[in-house]
Amino acid sequence: MLDVVYPLIRPLLFSLDAEQAHATTLRALAAAPRLAGRVAALTMGPPPSELARDAFGVRLAGPVGLAAGLDKDAIALPFWPSLGFGFVEVGTVTAHPQPGNPRPRLFRLPRDRALINRMGFNNHGSAALASLLRSLRARDRWPEVPVGVNVGKSKVTPLAEAHSDYATSVRRLQGLADYFAVNVSSPNTPGLRELQERAHLERVLDAVMEAAAGTPVLLKLAPDLEEDALREAVSLAAEVGVKGIIAANTTLCRDRLARDPEQAGGLSGAPLWPLARQCITTVLQEAAGRLSVVGVGGIENPAQVRELLEAGCAAVQVYTGLIFRGPGLPAQVNRDLSRDPRPPSPVRHD
Repeated sequence: MLDVVYPLIRPLLFSLDAEQAHATTLRALAAAPRLAGRVAALTMGPPPSELARDAFGVRLAGPVGLAAGLDKDAIALPFWPSLGFGFVEVGTVTAHPQPGNPRPRLFRLPRDRALINRMGFNNHGSAALASLLRSLRARDRWPEVPVGVNVGKSKVTPLAEAHSDYATSVRRLQGLADYFAVNVSSPNTPGLRELQERAHLERVLDAVMEAAAGTPVLLKLAPDLEEDALREAVSLAAEVGVKGIIAANTTLCRDRLARDPEQAGGLSGAPLWPLARQCITTVLQEAAGRLSVVGVGGIENPAQVRELLEAGCAAVQVYTGLIFRGPGLPAQVNRDLSRDPRPPSPVRHD
């Protein structure tokens, strides 16, 4: 039903400031997640059981996940599986609560089916998130799909202390999340992408792995990394016991836009797809069966998902495609994959 109604309400949402529309939608879903879920399930619903798969040490209900950034503080967490998501990633969350960058900081590019954001990890902090997740479990409102938490560095924390900042959040959330995703690739926190360099990255990953205490850890990388640096990061992740790579985050590149709005921040959506696809290819080559790879970046139709699964990705994630194609995208992908089971069974990297 929501996928049928969305084309009618999208003009209204697009008439609002992008961040205001985002917040309004999340508040509506958070107010009545079960009712919204029942409505969504009329035409969408959970992925078919035959699409379940094992990846990065977790049993996914389906191959399409919700990417981090859409529901940073998990306020609508119980709702998302009703759209057909096989797993959900909340965050990015930081050790310290922070307001993020000054507004406006989220911009639509309708002609390009793209977004530019410079949110700056606005969130209530990992302690608040841990409290909410405990409450959802206690009230029997936990979704029946895996939930990952994307963790970033607090803006006030110096790079030299980043490892401790990440570990603090992971310790608070250990036992509540099904996996952790280490975000060292957002372009919107000053200096953060320097953490993708080997010396910094090894220290961060070692601290997170210890704090995770056996919960699977994934690493999210930027599509703007040079190939050698990308390969080195993937190789290091495998060495220290990371279970998977999420490729890729938003880009600073503007080459494929119809018109550059000259707004700072990370670009997502359709123009990111060619760059993300290239990044995913490199990551798959370097991972070479040692790590699960989750493909993300510009995905907006079933053909792209099929292409990534056939290339060797264990799963995919979407975000901006939901904004421009509508909430029916995950269910559309699930129906396509169920009708034609050509994608090979995912290789386990556990």
